[in-house]
Amino acid sequence: MSTITKLVPIPSGINQGIKPARQQTMLSLIGNPRATYNSKCQNPTNPRISSLIVVETVGRLKVRGLSPAVASLRAVIDEIRTSVPDVYETLGHMGMLCARLVRGSATAISNHAWGTAIDLTLDGKLDIRGDGLVQEGLTRIAPIFNKHQWFWGAGFRTEDAMHFECSDGLIRQWAQDGVFGATAPPDSGELYMFGDRGPEVMKLQTALNKKGALLLVDGDFGRNTQAAVMAFQRKHDLPADGVVGPKTLAALGL
Repeated sequence: MSTITKLVPIPSGINQGIKPARQQTMLSLIGNPRATYNSKCQNPTNPRISSLIVVETVGRLKVRGLSPAVASLRAVIDEIRTSVPDVYETLGHMGMLCARLVRGSATAISNHAWGTAIDLTLDGKLDIRGDGLVQEGLTRIAPIFNKHQWFWGAGFRTEDAMHFECSDGLIRQWAQDGVFGATAPPDSGELYMFGDRGPEVMKLQTALNKKGALLLVDGDFGRNTQAAVMAFQRKHDLPADGVVGPKTLAALGL
């Protein structure tokens, strides 16, 4: 087995200061790629988003994705080529644009749906999702992705080390720069709602469970989490809108 594809533990300190793009960020700043989703890859039907999709060769990779994401990926791959050449020579991918739901979720739209995420292979091998181990080569290029504000999927509750996606901050920066044709609204700060996922949602679910909810701590803000939030808000005389903002976070002790 190549050292590059050898499986090793997830390193500590990954994704420092970087969060996966919230679904609300994607929907409000870029738009909804499609009206309906399932577990299969489909093309965006939103003309505005389709107009931003490009097909380009980025280093060793031919990719189809959102224009600013492809441009950012080019900078990442160029740095990998010069800084980690042995890993660069093994790079492949399993796709960037794929309008579908997150694997295992009936609610969350994958960021692949916007063409802002990519699943990488090394030596033609795809890292196994959910085994808690990662290919050694991925640990060497992840800091470069993080440097360019891409979130590494090894940080999800269900480890997904093959997966890299543009962070919430990067999407917001593009919107502020007018890439999507409009200026981004002010950052709402800590705000979580239906469809969001990631480590912060896990913290929310854990806090709700301490208050009596019986949620699966899976990092997926689905219908059950929304219902638990609304029940908590009603109990604490907060607007029961199912959206977790500063007042709900404070009541939860977060």
